Amino acid sequence: MVRPALEVADIFRGHGPAWRQANAGHVSLGQLKVMSAIENCRTAALGGHVARCEDCAYTTIAYNSCRNRHCPKCQGAAAKQWLAEREDELLAVPYFHVVFTLPARIASIAYQNKAVVYDLLFKASSEAVLTIAADPEHLGVRIGITAVLHTWGSTMTHHPHVHMIVPGGGISPDGSRWVSCRPRFLLPMPVLTKLFQGLMLHKLLAAHKAGRLTFFGPHAHLAERKAFAAYLAPLRRITWYVYSKPPFGGPKAVLAYLSRYTHRVAIASSRLVALDQQGVTFRYKDYRADGRARQKVMTLGTNEFIRRFLIHVLPHGFHRIRHYGLFASAKRVENIARARMLLNWACQNQASHTPADTTDEQTTRAHACPHCGGRMIIIETFERGETPRHRPTGPTLASKIDTS
Repeated sequence: MVRPALEVADIFRGHGPAWRQANAGHVSLGQLKVMSAIENCRTAALGGHVARCEDCAYTTIAYNSCRNRHCPKCQGAAAKQWLAEREDELLAVPYFHVVFTLPARIASIAYQNKAVVYDLLFKASSEAVLTIAADPEHLGVRIGITAVLHTWGSTMTHHPHVHMIVPGGGISPDGSRWVSCRPRFLLPMPVLTKLFQGLMLHKLLAAHKAGRLTFFGPHAHLAERKAFAAYLAPLRRITWYVYSKPPFGGPKAVLAYLSRYTHRVAIASSRLVALDQQGVTFRYKDYRADGRARQKVMTLGTNEFIRRFLIHVLPHGFHRIRHYGLFASAKRVENIARARMLLNWACQNQASHTPADTTDEQTTRAHACPHCGGRMIIIETFERGETPRHRPTGPTLASKIDTS
C-alpha cells in the first residue's frame, strides 16, 4: 500500500508541540496520549526491526506501530483482524444498516459527558431495536445487532451516532424456527424512532437524577433538575433522525461495509490534500448535495484541524463496537449455530477456511521481498529510541506489521 503524501502524523509532528503549549490546561491526558502515539507511530521512537531478503539481500527497516485505536495508520490492520474473526459468524440472510443520531441539544451534553451519554446512546438504540423486533405485531423474534459508534461528521464536527448491522430476521421465542423479515423491510422506522426517542430521554433524566452528568460553561445551569427537564422538553416534539438503508447484497457486502466502518477514525490520511500557511486542506462529503457535487474540499486552520480531530478521542476503556441480542458475547457461538441450523445453512469446512489460514497468507505476503519476492528474515531488533546498526539498501518501507 502506497504511503499517502500527507498524513495526520505529519500535521501532529509539525504543529503538535505549539498546539499543546497554546492549549496547556485545556487538553485531557487521553488526548495528549493520542497525539504522542500518532506522532511516534512507526518511527524509531517505538523501536522496530531490520529485515533482509535471503535472495537479493535487500534490507529495510520496519518500525513498530503504536496500536492506538485513534491512529489512522494502525486501524487498517486492526480492522482486518477483527473482520477475520467476524467472517465465520455471518448468516446467509440479508443484512440491514440502521443509523441512530442524537439531536444537537443532546450532542452538546454528550460533548461534556462522553462516557455516560455515548453509553446511553448504545443502550437506548439497541433496546429499541430488540424491543420492536420482539413485538409479535412486527417480527416477534430474537434478533442480533452489531453496533458501531461514530462521533464525527464528514468535516470532523461533533456528530455522535450509532451504525447498526442487523440481519433480516431472527429466532422465534421458542427457538424452533427462523423468521425472516419482509423483503427490503426490517422494522417500521416511525415506531422505532419514537421508542428510541422516549428511551433516550428517559435514560438521560435518570442519569441526571443519579448525579452522573456534569455541566460547564453555557450549560452550567443544567445541573438544576428543573432546568435540565426544560432543556429536554422541546426534544419530545420533534422527529429524531433514525433511518434504515436497503439491505446489503450478501454476507461479502456486509464484510466490505464493516471494513470501512468498524475501525474508522475521525479522518483518514487519504482524505488530506495539502498542509500550508492557510492550514489543512482535505476532502469531505456534503450530504446535502447529489452526485459529483457531493465531493468537496475544505481548508481549516491547523490549530482548528487538530482540535476537531481530538474532540473524537474516546474515554479510556470505552467500547465503540458492541454486540446485542443473538450476537451478545455470552451466547454468540451457540446462537449463531442455532440460527444456521434453522436456516439449513451447512457450515463451511473449517480446515479450508479459517481466520488462521487468512492470517498466514497475509503474513507470507507481508514478509515477501518487494524486489524479488524472496523471503524476508529479521536480522536485528532494536528498542525504543535506539538506532539500528544495519542500514536499508533501498527506500525504507514502513511495515504494516506491528512487531512490538
